[in-house]
Amino acid sequence: MIGVGIVGCGLIGGKRARAIGDKARVVACADVDLRRAQALAGSEGRACEDWRAVIASPEVQAVIVATPHDALAAVTLAAVEAGKHVLVEKPAARNLQELEPVMVAARRGASVVRVGFNHRYHRAMRKAKELVSAGLLGPLMFLRGRYGHGGRVGYEREWRANPEQSGGGELIDQGPHLIDLSRWFLDAEFSEVQGFSHTYFWNMPVDDNAFLLLRTPIGQTASLHVSCTEWKNLFSLEIYGRHGKLDISGLGGSYGVERLTWYRMLPEMGPPETLAWEYPMQDDSWQVETAEFLDDIRLDREPSPGLQDAHRTLTVIDKIYRQARP
Repeated sequence: MIGVGIVGCGLIGGKRARAIGDKARVVACADVDLRRAQALAGSEGRACEDWRAVIASPEVQAVIVATPHDALAAVTLAAVEAGKHVLVEKPAARNLQELEPVMVAARRGASVVRVGFNHRYHRAMRKAKELVSAGLLGPLMFLRGRYGHGGRVGYEREWRANPEQSGGGELIDQGPHLIDLSRWFLDAEFSEVQGFSHTYFWNMPVDDNAFLLLRTPIGQTASLHVSCTEWKNLFSLEIYGRHGKLDISGLGGSYGVERLTWYRMLPEMGPPETLAWEYPMQDDSWQVETAEFLDDIRLDREPSPGLQDAHRTLTVIDKIYRQARP
């Protein structure tokens, strides 16, 4: 059974630990708050404040990195150099310059490195991908995505508002999910990147909104907006093909019930034929994604999404941030 170490024992680290279930064994946990590490490690695991101890442990074959952005690349690089397999949360680094040494080390070694673009694994996304891959929408034309959350007192003092820790604002927080989903559904890279990020409300040195217009070489377009001034949590992704449209909304919890609606265009056009799926049950995306990671290791296969996906996502983010500079 694979021994797993978890670095970063907050909300996401906790979700990752629970998702492992009986498929592997959590043997070590590290967090700057030792109490959180102890709570996650339980009675059988080792808890520590220094993440280096997790990587150095001979019991650990795989490392889950769920820290704030400023530690993602450093921990991943050290784990890869130590021969460990890694599941690192998106965006995998604060910028391209941090990510590139990780990619070089991964190419040289034998470690499997998966990047946690978790939204691909939501039930509605999986079903939508199945419909798109079967050609039921016909050639895709464009998609439109909106992702935002409401404010909370003190938001401007959290680590996401500190550019040294986060690498940016909303664009590098929720933006990577929409960019990755756009690439995944369109099955193409973006040759044209336009947009801007701006701080409208929060008194902080990072953006609270970002607007993106991305085009593939054949003209497919992704129009994306991420926001932390949404006031009511929102997720919406609409995928348009020549034969119909998919409308994905909600992510469960405060984002509302996860739904997928397929609007199938009829030959005579007019009102489309409508088919809908609703997923009110508990989200299983973390379990499905973690099982994929463990299969990557067992089968010695290239992870998807991996470091190359993170690099392409950060390339888009870097271009938008450079365009936003005065």
